[in-house]
Amino acid sequence: MPPTTRPQSLICEVTHRCPLHCLYCSNPLEMQKADAELDTAAWKRVFTEAAQMGILHLHLTGGEPLARKDLTELIQAGHDAGLYVNMITSGVGMTEARLEALVEAGLEHLQLSFQDVDEARANFIAGTRAHAWKLQLVPLVKRQRLAFTVNLVVHRQNLDRLPEMIALAESLEPNRVEIAHVQYYGWALKNRDLLMPAEEQVQRALPIVEAARQRLKGKIHLDAVLPDYYGSFPKACVGGWGRQMLLIDPAGRALPCHAAGVLPGMEFDNVKEHSLPWIWQQSVAFERFRGETWMPETCKGCERKARDFGGCRCQAFLLTGDVEAIDPVCTYSPQHGLMEELRKPVTADPLPIYRG
Repeated sequence: MPPTTRPQSLICEVTHRCPLHCLYCSNPLEMQKADAELDTAAWKRVFTEAAQMGILHLHLTGGEPLARKDLTELIQAGHDAGLYVNMITSGVGMTEARLEALVEAGLEHLQLSFQDVDEARANFIAGTRAHAWKLQLVPLVKRQRLAFTVNLVVHRQNLDRLPEMIALAESLEPNRVEIAHVQYYGWALKNRDLLMPAEEQVQRALPIVEAARQRLKGKIHLDAVLPDYYGSFPKACVGGWGRQMLLIDPAGRALPCHAAGVLPGMEFDNVKEHSLPWIWQQSVAFERFRGETWMPETCKGCERKARDFGGCRCQAFLLTGDVEAIDPVCTYSPQHGLMEELRKPVTADPLPIYRG
């Protein structure tokens, strides 16, 4: 079935190299080596093709994009192609001179994540001393022509300090705050027993988030991403598999989402061998879960099928071992009982497993 919509955003993991070792990192367990990364010319071609497809947003991420020596050139290429250029960064290693060069090249939006309000706790989650770097970067960002988003990544280890974390974010005067519960893929899945909040924590957090949203209305836009595991219905799998987003990994593989590489029996085409339009319109991988033909009968007959598309394919596989299963988060899944087991309180924190 050919796609009926164009992708809205292109996420480019320009490298998997990173000075952080975050316990919740969404990168795959087997990351791409530096010598496998796409070169500058290949990324430029990808940006041009994206713009020609009607894609509006370019998100440069990693790993840490600052690890690329050609980052300024990549941003310039994205800007020249007519894309709105956003960068997600740890801030580690950023200097005022380099930031000025990136903005001059066309960087329009910068996203910075904070792991906690307390430096020691934040550094524990990040696996390195990064908190102070982030705080030092903020004044440099505020002096530039940049939209600025603060991401608060929350989980069991910090959710009880959510009011303090929101206060920290507010003090940094961003345009936008995103409170994002850890999603359990990649390294976060390996650390799930350490990171997944108790149900009581989640319930206490909900009114805190809503109160902050109302208080900051008209001043700071606040979004929140809730943990799937405590829902009654699943999330809409990145807006629907192959419906809204393209992701390119450092070596050039095109995927419909960050985690899709875990799915067995899937072959993801590479931008070294195919154009971006061809991948979006014709690749078997992007067609695999479009439409309804793949869905279990329960999903096909459900009024929510156009809203959640059967749930997240990666989550369904990681929890059930079946890529076509109904996402167990869904109340109608015959395996919904899995969620009851996973929601049981953890009596003691296991040792952290850091991203390599």
